[in-house]
This record gives sequence, structure tokens and C-alpha cells, in this order.
Amino acid sequence: MNPIKPFVDRNGAFILDGGLATQLEARGEDLGDTLWSARLLLDDPALIGQVHADYLLAGADCIIAASYQATIPGFMSRGLSEIEAKELLGFAVALAVEERDKYWSALAKGERARRIRPLVAASVGPYAAYRADGSEYTGKYDLGEADLVEFHRKRWFVLAESAADIMACETIPVFDEARALARLLTETPEWSAWFSFTCRDGQHIVDGTPIRECASFLSEFEQVVAIGVNCSPPHIIPSLIEELRKATDKLIVVYPNSGEVYDVQRHLWRGEAVPAEFGTFSREWRKLGAAAIGGCCRTTPAHVRQIRDRFPWKQSDHSR
Repeated sequence: MNPIKPFVDRNGAFILDGGLATQLEARGEDLGDTLWSARLLLDDPALIGQVHADYLLAGADCIIAASYQATIPGFMSRGLSEIEAKELLGFAVALAVEERDKYWSALAKGERARRIRPLVAASVGPYAAYRADGSEYTGKYDLGEADLVEFHRKRWFVLAESAADIMACETIPVFDEARALARLLTETPEWSAWFSFTCRDGQHIVDGTPIRECASFLSEFEQVVAIGVNCSPPHIIPSLIEELRKATDKLIVVYPNSGEVYDVQRHLWRGEAVPAEFGTFSREWRKLGAAAIGGCCRTTPAHVRQIRDRFPWKQSDHSR
């Protein structure tokens, strides 16, 4: 079963959350660290929980666990044992599940009747996130497909034992990594996943592979329930949606950056983000064919609220 489809069928779209690190920084955290937001799983997990709650209150149908930058070798480099690293990785998902469950139980009975319980996605960040060198924007990897399978394997199976609802294989810059993750997905047949790429223009992922080729490959996997784009600028999203529609019948997922541009050399963002404008874009993306919509870097609960306003919850027939 596709866990995203019931949301799309009832409300017209499946609304994802926004930038986790962006909100953590807004709350005063310095994330200038190779572990990035995953550092707070060690230092201040309650703050991560608060950000998950912020996005649920803004209307997200799905929160993505803080496992994007959380890797076993990354945690072990901070002195944790492999067992402790695996436990911390699982904790990232448990934290998101706990916040989702608290949010859901706090809703009035009538409110729950007109909603579908939000999902928790286990983020499977790219090898680039572990390297922390901006290679999700350059695609310059030093591992091929077989090595990428082995890099992701232990983390994948820890996440596969979690209470998440779906895997989010996200911010993929190279086609070899999509192939590697698809191989691991087939080893856990009880799981479904979405795959989203970071792109250099309106037709190609960062390593130069046409996104149409990536979508055609992933379409052969029944467990892949949505294919799309994240961590890319809004202005190239319409073209990418059109390319995806030519190659797949799967649901299309888009959660771009705010519109600001990341300077890899200086490690900073340039430009400005306007939540209302982002909400207007979301309606255009839906008309073009995207079914799952949210935000990535530099987007906030205000951006998610603007998207939610365009796709309000609808009462189900059986609850009327």
C-alpha cells in the first residue's frame, strides 16, 4: 500500500514539513558542525522535538525524522560505540514518532475525525551529508554503487527496525546512490519509500543524469511510492515536474529550498524567502502534477502553513 495516497485522495495533496535545521538555527542553535542538526540528538533532543511539533501545528501531514545527517560512522567519530551510534540513530525516529503521537492524542475527537494521522518518515540522507562538504550540490563522490550500498547498509537496517511509516531517500545527487538505495529497499520488502533528487537544472540531477532516466529506473520498483526533487531552487521545479511526468506514473514529490541560493564556498545562503509566494508556487506545482509538496532548506512552519492553506483538510465521507 502507498501510505501517501490516502492524503492525496482526500485533500488533493500530501503536505510535508519544512527545514529542520532552519528552525533549529532560528531557535538559537549553531549548526556549524559536521553532524549538523544530528548533533542535537546528543546535546538537545527536546529542541528537535519542539521543531517537529512546530511543523505538525503548521499543518504538515508528515514530519521527517532528524536522521538525515545521522550516520553510524559520524557518531562513532564523536566517541560513541557502534551500538550507541545505532541506538542514537533509532532514537531520531522514536523522537519524531513520540511528537506525532502527542500531537494526535491532543486533538479533539472531532478534529481527528476529519484528519488522517500524520506520518513519520525516516530520512535516509545521502553519502554527501556524512562527508559534510557540499557534495550534495556538486555530485563529486569518491564511491561507486557497490560501495554506496555498503555505506548505507547498517543505517538502513537500523531505520528499517524503527516505528517510522515510510523511508525518505532524499537529496540524492548521483544516480549510483539511487541505485544503491533501491537495492537496499528490495532487501526490506515490508517498507515503502520515496526517492528525491537534488538537481542542477530543470532536466538533470546534480551529477548530470537526466531525471527522466532516474524516474524510469525507479518506476520498476513497486516499493517506491513517489519520486521527485528536494533541496533545489523553486524556479526549476515546474520543468522537473514535467520531466518526471514523462517518465513515471508514480506520485511526484517536490520540496524545494526557499528560493535562497547556497554559496558552497562561503557556506551561507543568499537571497530572501517569502512564505506567501512559496504557497502560491505550491498550487502551481500541484496543477503540474506534484502530489506531495513541502519545503527543504530555509523553509519554515510559515511556509508549510501557506501550503496547507491552499490544500485544506476535508471531511471524509464516512465521518460526515
